[in-house]
Amino acid sequence: MSEENITRIEQDGKEFILIGTAHVSKTSAEQVKEVIGNEQPDTVCVELDKQRYQSIINGDQWKDMDIFKVIKEKKASLLLMNLAVSSFQKRMAKQFGIEAGQEMIQGITSAKENNAQLVLADRNIQITFARIWGGVGFKGKMMLLAQILAGIFTKETITEEDLEKMKSQDSIQSILSEFTESFPRLKKPLIDERDQYLAQKIKQAPGGKIVAVLGAAHVPGITKEIKKEHDLKALTSVPPKSKVPKIIGWSIPILIIALIAFTFLNNPAAGWQQMLSWLLWNGTFSALGVAIGLGHPLAIVTAFVAAPITSLNPLIAAGWFAGFVQAFVKRPHVSDFENLSEDVFTVKGFWRNKVTRVLLIIVLANLGSTLGTIIAGTDVVRLFINNI
Repeated sequence: MSEENITRIEQDGKEFILIGTAHVSKTSAEQVKEVIGNEQPDTVCVELDKQRYQSIINGDQWKDMDIFKVIKEKKASLLLMNLAVSSFQKRMAKQFGIEAGQEMIQGITSAKENNAQLVLADRNIQITFARIWGGVGFKGKMMLLAQILAGIFTKETITEEDLEKMKSQDSIQSILSEFTESFPRLKKPLIDERDQYLAQKIKQAPGGKIVAVLGAAHVPGITKEIKKEHDLKALTSVPPKSKVPKIIGWSIPILIIALIAFTFLNNPAAGWQQMLSWLLWNGTFSALGVAIGLGHPLAIVTAFVAAPITSLNPLIAAGWFAGFVQAFVKRPHVSDFENLSEDVFTVKGFWRNKVTRVLLIIVLANLGSTLGTIIAGTDVVRLFINNI
């Protein structure tokens, strides 16, 4: 058996065998099967969390999704992010005949075949994204959403150079590689913290011999971190939300209302002009976002009407209302959920599928409303200054 990509560690009376895999390599899955079969470990740890494990086991999980529940729980952006990752992986699989994550599937299968206990050793992906999301600020959030949308709409093919680069990267890191270059501090939640979490879970795995199936990018970090103790509770806590965005979120509408009210008292004509500017800029850009998503005319009208109001209340968003109307008027069918995994492969499929179209409409309507708020707010301030 070749020892290439295998790291052996003996510690505290246990033997840890780390298999550094390439998420896009055909040979990695074969090596995983060979190592587990030969070593007969007590436990197999895989670099998956419960959510990604369920996604692998239940390939048709989309059929059970309630689109209205997704909107109510404000998970449209997260779901769109997951679908973007799926789209990226599907293009890769079709282009190169490679199934991303095949080595993890093999790890699950081999654990069962060899009567080894299976441990899902990675941190919940939503916690990882939450810790990333909390560390980028407003500008970073906009850049992240832009990169996700760009990943869906602009990159139909993956070059051989991209493929080679991905062979040495963590699977999630490969999706967000450009983003982490812009924000180097995100290496901590994306890689370093997960190295610590994975190391602790592997160390705590039951039995005397443990095989861990890991992306090659994690092996050096885990080899170092497994010698230390890590607090899993601290690593899985979501940082408390800063009060600053909430203060800003309420300060802007209060300021806008105050400026318009003051202008009205001094110059009613200018006050009406401010109101008209607020209504038109907010409504138009939000409606334009829905139109770009090929939303139903009623959804476009809803966004136009809702945006000027929702922009004054940080607790609600125009996209939610537009999304609800779109989902109600163009209710997704069972076939849309069944075809979701294939439709995310192409730009055309994203627009054609009624599920992804609702998600796009929500995100684009909210982005349009945000842009409209900035332009309209600037105009309200300008008119106020001109009429002092």
